[in-house]
Amino acid sequence: MKSRLVLAALMPRDVVARARDEFDALVVEGGDDMTAEQVLEAATRHRADAIMFVNTLPLAADVIARLPASVRIGATSSVGYDHIDVAAAKARGLIVTNTPGVLTECTADFAFMMLLAAARRAYEYDKIMRNGWRFRIGQGDLLGVRVTGKTLGILGLGRIGQAMAQRARGFDMAVLYHSRNRLPPEQEKGARYFGSFREMLPHCDFLSLHAPATKETDRIVNAETLALLPHGAVLVNVSRGGLVDEDSLIEALKSGQLFAAGLDVYRSEPDFDTRIAELDNVILSPHIGSGSVETRNAMGYRALDNIAAVLAGKGAIDPLWR
Repeated sequence: MKSRLVLAALMPRDVVARARDEFDALVVEGGDDMTAEQVLEAATRHRADAIMFVNTLPLAADVIARLPASVRIGATSSVGYDHIDVAAAKARGLIVTNTPGVLTECTADFAFMMLLAAARRAYEYDKIMRNGWRFRIGQGDLLGVRVTGKTLGILGLGRIGQAMAQRARGFDMAVLYHSRNRLPPEQEKGARYFGSFREMLPHCDFLSLHAPATKETDRIVNAETLALLPHGAVLVNVSRGGLVDEDSLIEALKSGQLFAAGLDVYRSEPDFDTRIAELDNVILSPHIGSGSVETRNAMGYRALDNIAAVLAGKGAIDPLWR
């Protein structure tokens, strides 16, 4: 008999096909992911061995406590896992996994695209064209800021941060970084380490955020830290919206302290603060940084690999606790 799986999130066609082929899969129907209550009902009714989900499902302690005893693993198709109460999962003996590594390159591609688009006013140019153009643009009008040769500061030099740094080197950018721990030289590849986030900021023409959402990083970008950046800096965030105080961000964009920003994540998703969308010096996207066919398939396959390994009695490939 095939193991029973509840596939609680909308997934690419090929991922769904593999889930149905390898498991007795109960797949979400309709236009939205399952809610926590729907997952609990489906897992109980289906006598599920595993659930597969994304960050739209808060796997909180109360949800974990109510899962049927048959559920042995919860696999999130994401690298981030701040939507999972890992301590509660460990206490219950529920194995939880994520999908690190497979989305690194596409997310870094997207982050650098956002950096370029913000710096070179891509939204405004596109808007002009869609409105029909028909007016002269003088040599001093609608100027962006140069990227090549500038300095990029990175908060969090993990996998994606390192990939972002590699792309910056292709534009002859100097790379600075702050992380909880300094990396060995072979991973730094010439990037300059700052033990203090605040001490790094005055040197940053561009600042790209690649840190996880924690108590320490919540609103780490705020009025105080934004003021430490050089006037006219550019901010990019494709990590977690919780890193930014959005009131301070809006003020910095209006005042010119920030020349522009590229944002893929927000404090409240999908119900983000629409004041941000009223600003022309922001390029916006709907938390889609890993959104390529290849990467989303790889993420789904990795989650299924974790489920298959655990249900076969092997260790999880990407466990969040041991």
